[in-house]
Amino acid sequence: MVEKYRHLYVVTEIEQGKLLTVSKEMIGEARRLIDGFNQKYSLKEKVVAIVLGNNIKELSKELIEIGADSVIYCDHPQLEEIRNTIYTKVICQIANDKETGGKIEPEYAENFRRPRYMFFAADSIGRHLSSTVLAELDSGLASDINQLVIEDIEMSHQQKTGGSKETYEKTLEMYRPDFSGFLWTTILCLDNRNPAFKRDYHPQACSIIPGVFESLEPDSKREGQVIEFVPQIDEQDLKVKVISREIIQSEVDFETPRTIVSFGRGIKDDPEKNIKLVEQLAKELNAEIGITLPMSKKPYSISQSLDSKYMIPDRVIGTSGHKTSAMLYIASGVSGAMQHVWGMKDSGFVVAINPDEDAPIKDECDIFIKGRMEDVLPLLIEEIKKQIQIVEA
Repeated sequence: MVEKYRHLYVVTEIEQGKLLTVSKEMIGEARRLIDGFNQKYSLKEKVVAIVLGNNIKELSKELIEIGADSVIYCDHPQLEEIRNTIYTKVICQIANDKETGGKIEPEYAENFRRPRYMFFAADSIGRHLSSTVLAELDSGLASDINQLVIEDIEMSHQQKTGGSKETYEKTLEMYRPDFSGFLWTTILCLDNRNPAFKRDYHPQACSIIPGVFESLEPDSKREGQVIEFVPQIDEQDLKVKVISREIIQSEVDFETPRTIVSFGRGIKDDPEKNIKLVEQLAKELNAEIGITLPMSKKPYSISQSLDSKYMIPDRVIGTSGHKTSAMLYIASGVSGAMQHVWGMKDSGFVVAINPDEDAPIKDECDIFIKGRMEDVLPLLIEEIKKQIQIVEA
């Protein structure tokens, strides 16, 4: 069978002329995957970075140094500001351009049709862009991924295979924790092999959560290919104009604080009172307050002032939010779902408060206090106040 889909395309993002950290992380993970892929299948497929903007050609060198084999850059004044409509159109043009794709590896040029895989960032820009690009390319998309594996999969499926057993080679297995945080969901983008409605779904694509993967150390000796792509932009694409642009920082700073106090579903018996206890403890410790992912979905009825301040996505610690390396991390009423643990596991010292001594968080902490948060937190607050008075005396 002649393969029409080749290479892994990584859609990078830039801010004020610099690559975002998540773009470097995606290139690093793409390098790891493709190196293993080529060794396993004896192929010559490439990591291809896509970069759009104005006066951005010089970024090609940096992208190659951190792991890209080829860089497709699109330099145009109308691409200086990110506008989803234009960016979607140009990225789709690149993905569908057989001539450009053929330059990446001459051996595959004759039959090249589209990328095999595509990566986007799971940030405010990438989540939107990935959905519109893959809708335009009429393929599938997995969002907020934090683990990737390429394997051959044997399966039978009534819709996909018509009930017969088929082997899907070189399948990108895309993993993310489910809502509970305790189970992994595996997402696949598979072609229809069923003769009744046969069709391909490529590229296999996903958006990747920032901070999950490690970027590579730059290697100034790496060599790669730089390809300029000239986009087709017409007046119809320019209806939306960017008049001004301001970068809005996150409402919550998890980089500076030495201490973080987080809460989860353990607030359920008295949400209003328990959040105020967490707030009081954080004040005494000069700490920031974090939450687990389910709390950002506002599962409990509380006052508007507390809801708008604390039950927000910006406070989420975990794979769907922030990663912290605080010196002291206090997990109050947190069960210890893998989704949350990923975000706090690099903390220096972890204290967990939970009435269930079999809760998974027990295996992730340095001190485990068995008890309800409404019973334990007042005692902690009182003791901390006493210690502060002694120090200040």
